[in-house]
Amino acid sequence: MANKSLSSRRKFLQQIGSTGLLFTAGPLAALASAEKAEERILLYDKTISPNDKIRVGVIGFGIQGHADVNSALQVPGVELAGVCDLYSGRLENAKELYGKDIYTTKEYRDLLGRKDIDAVIIATSDNWHARITKDALQKGKAVYCEKPMVHKISEGLEVVEAQRASKKTMQVGSQRVSSIVYAKAHELYKAGEIGKLNMVNAVYDRQSALGAWEYTMPLDESPETVDWDRYIAGMHKIPYDPKKFFWWRNYRDFGTGVAGDLFVHLLSGTHVITDSLGPTKIFSSGQLSYWKDGRDVPDVMTGILQYPETTTHPAFQLTLQVNFVSGTGGQEMIKLVGEEGTMELTNDGLKVHHSIMSKAPGIGGWDALGTYPKAMQDALEARYKQKWSAEDMKRPTKPDIDYKQPQGYNEHLAHVTNFFDSMRTGKPVVEDAVFGFRAAAPALACNDSYFQKKIISWDPENMKVVKENV
Repeated sequence: MANKSLSSRRKFLQQIGSTGLLFTAGPLAALASAEKAEERILLYDKTISPNDKIRVGVIGFGIQGHADVNSALQVPGVELAGVCDLYSGRLENAKELYGKDIYTTKEYRDLLGRKDIDAVIIATSDNWHARITKDALQKGKAVYCEKPMVHKISEGLEVVEAQRASKKTMQVGSQRVSSIVYAKAHELYKAGEIGKLNMVNAVYDRQSALGAWEYTMPLDESPETVDWDRYIAGMHKIPYDPKKFFWWRNYRDFGTGVAGDLFVHLLSGTHVITDSLGPTKIFSSGQLSYWKDGRDVPDVMTGILQYPETTTHPAFQLTLQVNFVSGTGGQEMIKLVGEEGTMELTNDGLKVHHSIMSKAPGIGGWDALGTYPKAMQDALEARYKQKWSAEDMKRPTKPDIDYKQPQGYNEHLAHVTNFFDSMRTGKPVVEDAVFGFRAAAPALACNDSYFQKKIISWDPENMKVVKENV
């Protein structure tokens, strides 16, 4: 078994080493992302003792809850100890998947009260994230909370304080923060590969009913199988509506729309590359274009965010886009634009394209030169050649970079692994409550801007909305 593990590690590292990098010298040759992957693999080459076992419970066993549990159980020494969901069919599904003796409940506090559970995965509707997170931390559980960390900006600082007070491990579930591709992007950005940054364009489009959150409904949905009263606990009275339970992302009472689901991924990715704390000005616009199924959030949305100059990056503008009926068929992309090139990240890699201006400004062509008298044209061209050398007139060139993640690499597994690493070693998580809130708040501010029809001012350092003087 040890030989097999060692062989797998070597094979993985060989894949990392052959990912199409077009440079071999200088600070980039360190391949920090490869070292990061090797460190993780070496850690799990070790035999897991009974004292290292982590028993985890999941609260919210829907699509994301299933995905999180599946990744968690791939980490050596992690066991599933309980499942909480408000729909009885998912509790039945848990017993089918993990055995009839698995603990199940519809009351999350009962799961938090179990002494045999060390950590919880929170994958509920967005409106429950902050409440359950604070309760779990107070019960001494480590917390992996899905993004966005909170449903409303006003909840964020309370969650941050709850994590600090508990001293328990907490990680927010935006997997790009752990991605080997984003680690490489950070490395290239810091090395100045695209020059001084001035703009980031980020897109997350879809074109399908499932992508637009019209998920398959169970045949037996009813107030008898769905604990609706628990679902709306603490809210105003809302009549039972299966769409608001199974398609909750479509409704502001329970979800955060395209901004909370997808803008937050683009924000966390941008922040981890640039080491940014966040924007100061946020504006968004959108419309309900196609998916008119009763939802009260837009299916097409654009955000414009202004980032100030800091010690880690120059001032830049970030544009965010989600289109749920995109004729592209759907795409995900973050493109950083600098003075000397672009870096574009997609699902499985990144590309850097260089475009460097010459020292000389140029003369002729699409220029006013040709509109002047001939003698003046000749005089201007002569003066230009005296001022600029032939070398000054050339555009410098650099080879482009094409970086691909290793075959079989899984950023979600890497993110979950980082959470359990932190529980075992005490090292900081890659996305704590502060980072999670700084990614969530601008996304939620896009919603506020859209519905309130105004620019939102944000203090990224102190993590507060700035009230404008009227």
